[in-house]
Amino acid sequence: MDITHILALAEGGWGAALVIASGVTLSLSVLGFLLGAVFGALAAGGRLSSRRIPSWLANAYGTLFRGVPDLLTIYLLYYGGSIALTQLGEFFGNAGFIGLPAFATGVLALSIISGAYQAEVYRGAYQAVDSGQFDASKALGLSRFQSLRLVTMPQLMRHALPGLGNVWQLVLKDSALISVIGLVELMRQAQIGAGSTREPFIFYIAAGLLYFVIAAMTASVFRYGETRAWRGTVRA
Repeated sequence: MDITHILALAEGGWGAALVIASGVTLSLSVLGFLLGAVFGALAAGGRLSSRRIPSWLANAYGTLFRGVPDLLTIYLLYYGGSIALTQLGEFFGNAGFIGLPAFATGVLALSIISGAYQAEVYRGAYQAVDSGQFDASKALGLSRFQSLRLVTMPQLMRHALPGLGNVWQLVLKDSALISVIGLVELMRQAQIGAGSTREPFIFYIAAGLLYFVIAAMTASVFRYGETRAWRGTVRA
């Protein structure tokens, strides 16, 4: 079979399966990144807190999940969670192994990992905001929430977007690791196709091109966001 037949979208080709798997990869990455933003914001708040316990917990979270290999985090979440779920099932009379859903576990793993990196991005961006802006918001009589929404967040995101773009690329690449717990995303689908047709070069090149397309399209979104965030300002 030639490459056009192998990668055809019609019946008998692997093109449709690769496109669907690309959608799984994109969904997995987007959800992991967005949930990671929540974890990152909480951790950044802890790092910036003057209280010892929140600061210590946030620092421990960042150090742990930036230092531990991402694959190990995925294994621990999946197998540890499955063991706990199995034991809970046995308590209620269910016999047999109960595995966590691979997609949900993948989203959680990517969010925890990316949150550790996003926390540092948010912390640095917050510290880059001129302290005079906070004094000005107080002088205007803005509440804490109004100051955060109208003054702090817009300026914080200006500084954070470039770093968040880098974290997004990390999440997109790490999504390939979720295949080890059984999720058929782009990399896993390429492995299946390569094994079935004995054409690994074709499938891995196709997967690489699809990853490139996803990365290029999403990078343009971040570039557009940066342009919008800095409109009307003069950058040194």
